[in-house]
Amino acid sequence: MSSSARTKKTVNKDGDDDPNSEYNQEEQIISSAISNGEDLGPIIRKAFSNGKPDILLSSLKNFKKSKEYEIEEVCKIHYQDFITAVDELKDLLSDVDELKSSISSSNSILQSTALPLLNILDSFIESRNVYNNVHVALNSVQICIRLLELCSRVNFHLESNNFYLALKCIDLLENEFLDDGRTPSVTIRRMLEKQIPSMRLFIERKISKEFGDWLVDIRLVSRNLGQLAIGQASAGRQREEELRIKQRQAEEQSRLSLRDCVYALIEEEEEDESGDGVGYDGKEMLYSNGGSGMLGFDLTPLYRAYHIHQNLGLENRFKQYYFENRKLQLTSDFQVSSMTPFLESHQTFFAQIAGFFIVEDRILRTGGGLITKYEVENLWDTAVSKMCSVLEDQFSRMQTANHLLLIKDYVSLLGVTLRRYGYPVHALLDVIGKHRDKYHELLLSESKKLIGEALAADNFEQMMMRKEYEYSMNVLAFQIQTSEIMPAFPYIAPFSTTVPDCCRIVRSFIEDSVSFMSYGGQLEFYDVVKKHLDRLLTDVLDGSLLKLIKSPSVNGVSQAMLVAANMAVLERACDFFFRHAAQLSGIPLRMAERGRKQNPLNNARDAAEEVLSGLLKAKVDGFMTLVENVNWVSEEVPHNGNEYVNEVIIYLETLVSTAQQILPVQVLKRVLKGVLSHISGKIVSILLSDSVKKFNISAITGIDVDVRLLESFADNLSHLFSDEDASQLKLALVESRQLMNLLLSSHPENFLNPVIRERSYNTLDYRKVISISEKLKDSSDSYFGSFGGRGTKQDPKKRSLDALVKRLKDVS
Repeated sequence: MSSSARTKKTVNKDGDDDPNSEYNQEEQIISSAISNGEDLGPIIRKAFSNGKPDILLSSLKNFKKSKEYEIEEVCKIHYQDFITAVDELKDLLSDVDELKSSISSSNSILQSTALPLLNILDSFIESRNVYNNVHVALNSVQICIRLLELCSRVNFHLESNNFYLALKCIDLLENEFLDDGRTPSVTIRRMLEKQIPSMRLFIERKISKEFGDWLVDIRLVSRNLGQLAIGQASAGRQREEELRIKQRQAEEQSRLSLRDCVYALIEEEEEDESGDGVGYDGKEMLYSNGGSGMLGFDLTPLYRAYHIHQNLGLENRFKQYYFENRKLQLTSDFQVSSMTPFLESHQTFFAQIAGFFIVEDRILRTGGGLITKYEVENLWDTAVSKMCSVLEDQFSRMQTANHLLLIKDYVSLLGVTLRRYGYPVHALLDVIGKHRDKYHELLLSESKKLIGEALAADNFEQMMMRKEYEYSMNVLAFQIQTSEIMPAFPYIAPFSTTVPDCCRIVRSFIEDSVSFMSYGGQLEFYDVVKKHLDRLLTDVLDGSLLKLIKSPSVNGVSQAMLVAANMAVLERACDFFFRHAAQLSGIPLRMAERGRKQNPLNNARDAAEEVLSGLLKAKVDGFMTLVENVNWVSEEVPHNGNEYVNEVIIYLETLVSTAQQILPVQVLKRVLKGVLSHISGKIVSILLSDSVKKFNISAITGIDVDVRLLESFADNLSHLFSDEDASQLKLALVESRQLMNLLLSSHPENFLNPVIRERSYNTLDYRKVISISEKLKDSSDSYFGSFGGRGTKQDPKKRSLDALVKRLKDVS
């Protein structure tokens, strides 16, 4: 290396003769590159391209010289070692020749021996390659067969609409042949890469179309489902009502034992439970996932679409799509047609909504998270708000109680149906409760109209019933019979057709009122029903009857008597009305009796009796005009009574014989008492009148006979009245009786004794006594001679009477 360094230095010195020339610089660069062992290719190309190869050749020659010098120096240093090595090589040359000969002979032997084996090896290798190729080919064929089989299964499942199995096969194709790279054919691989997304898209479209068809079908199914569910609720309510009716009948049948009643009721319940096949607890019969329900209610397309979208990785998108579409359907269900009256469309309207939420309840419980409880509650809140708005609007427009009741009944059935599925319905019931007063006002108005029509149609004739069913329908149905014995037919009732007509109207009012209040969220509503029933009886029925009684149509005794008889029967019917209301309201009858008016028809009853009494008094007044025929100064006493009283008694006896067939005993007693009181007052007023200037004791004795005949008439009615009632009838004549007793008394001055007056003359007015007593006085002795007989025996009585009159005048 030192020689090389020195050589380089020498060369450099040689090259430094002209350091500033371009030639020397290039030669120096080339020499440096050659010395450093750099790549000379670029330098050579540059030298020839510049047309200056001489510099390169000169540099190479100089380099060659320097290397020769170095070799020479090295050879000098290692000459001895080289000679020794050459000698050793010569020695080895003979050994190598021997080895070569040995190897050549061994090679010949090996060649001759291994040649057949090599031929066999070549055949083996060729066979092995063929085997490997065949094996690879078989594996590829098997893979292709498996792939094609899966493709064929995919096509088969797609044709059979078995999209889930098709997706499973597609996933298997993707996992086994695309992701793992096992597809032997690039063409098949590309085909799979292109067709697998297309098949998924095809499945998505097909299942979406199927789901869309299901959305269309479920609307009709929901309506039918809602109608069926509400119909079942209605049937259940009807069964409950029938059971209540049977229970009430069982309670009222005293001839049956308690054990028999209980057994009959339990037996009926068992028949109801076993006979229908559709119970409230069996609501699963309304629908079936497999499409085998009563309506073919099938959720399979929905669940299938949901499951397919889950396998496609589109679960959340499908949930959102389902919710939005169902929400749109519900919004569409809220539309109320203005072309169809709500009364005709309300069942479809509410049934559609009921069916919608029955479906949603089923999906919530079995859909595997397709819809959440929160979403269903939101839909229900929206539906309740809309239904309340619709009800408020429709109720405010209705002017017919029956229409409002029909809608209320259907809404309450809707509430019963959906409450069974866990939906809160109190808001709907609150809307119904708000219109309770309006309903009853409409019902009262309609009942008033019906009662007015019934009263206007009355012909004031007793009602004839030819068959037992007519009696049951018009009498027993309202418990207005006076005897438990079935009468003989044809039966003439003691009332006109107005009574059963009005009873039917009132009963219908009660049932409609109870029907409106029932199932409205209020458990105890008897007080409300009773309040409106009181209004119906007091304001409507009593007022209408009062108007009829005061009308010109009631202008005869027979008409007035029949009206009074009707009032008595209606009064008995009022007890039935309140009992009926209590029974329908489900409260004990003893509670219904508390706080009830004794008779809400008092005004009409009193008016009817007053009109009858007035007509009878007018008739009696006609007979009383015969008083003009009385000879007030006759010496003879009419022992058989005066003509007028005989005519009055004949009329009263005829009246009683007729009235006792129609009027109740108490009504007849009150009427007769009023008439007798009127006769008594009339007798007194006649004695007070200016038409009677004077009268003798014989005339007074004749009047006393008349009063006795009237009292005898009252006594003869004992077969109709009790002794107490007969005594009350006689008391109606008390004023005339006391006046006669006073005038015929031997000691008329006892009238001035307060004790005796209070006991025997308490009804007499002293002014009347003065006026009448003065008419008994006469200046002629002959007149007063007849006062109690002839002769001097009359003087004490005369003096007593004169003294009485004088004392009374002094007091006055």
